[in-house]
Amino acid sequence: MSKIIIGRYIPGNSIVYKMDPRGKIIATFLFIVIIFLANNWLSYFFLTIFTLLAVWATKLKPKVFWDGVKPLIWLILFTSVLQLFFTTGGKVYWQWGIFNISEYGIQNSIFIFIRFVMIILISTVLTLTTTSLEIADGMEWILKPLGYLKVPVAQIALVMSIALRFVPTLLDQAVRIMNAQRARGADFNSGGLIKRIHSIIPILIPLFISSLTVAIDLATAMEARGYREGAKRTRYRVLKWSKYDWVNLGYFALLTLILLLTRTY
Repeated sequence: MSKIIIGRYIPGNSIVYKMDPRGKIIATFLFIVIIFLANNWLSYFFLTIFTLLAVWATKLKPKVFWDGVKPLIWLILFTSVLQLFFTTGGKVYWQWGIFNISEYGIQNSIFIFIRFVMIILISTVLTLTTTSLEIADGMEWILKPLGYLKVPVAQIALVMSIALRFVPTLLDQAVRIMNAQRARGADFNSGGLIKRIHSIIPILIPLFISSLTVAIDLATAMEARGYREGAKRTRYRVLKWSKYDWVNLGYFALLTLILLLTRTY
């Protein structure tokens, strides 16, 4: 099975699960915006503490979140290295041509690394504790004002939700196909870059066919349940704002205030 965690839902009963999906979605987008307010070690310290508290509140094992970060760690490190070698300012420790390692470069590379990890963790908190239907309903409510401009809000929310849940499904299918190819003697880990690209090509066709099959099955299931595009529908579970959601928004409002106060530290 693929270890990509973003897009998966794990049942639970913590306070985060009891929150309204609208509040969690708003808080996640708010976090992605306010994270850019952090600009020094103190602000990033508070940012890390608040993020770890959000992770702890889910009552899920830390390994689950590590599995969410681990597949993207090399991309994060690559981005951080670019910051390390191309950011100038402060004391210069090493320089060769256009490359240099400076005081600001080291600092910014660490900040970029923390920033990406925190965004992944908070996004993982949202998807692990919120079902695809809840995400669709929450997005539809948030985008509802666009409906007055004839924007198909319900369809957009549904597509976003399906796409989010489709990612781990495709990754699982890719892992199964690769394991089947390995059983037939295929080798995906040896050779140079060109050879590895050639070895991946035979995976693409069965993966494409498999994804089409899943999409057709999903469309058939939706039609069998009476789904009609643009039609008004009732909900079995009605979204209801609770005290937990005010605590959630207050939590991120406090983080915003702290980041604003620590920017000039």
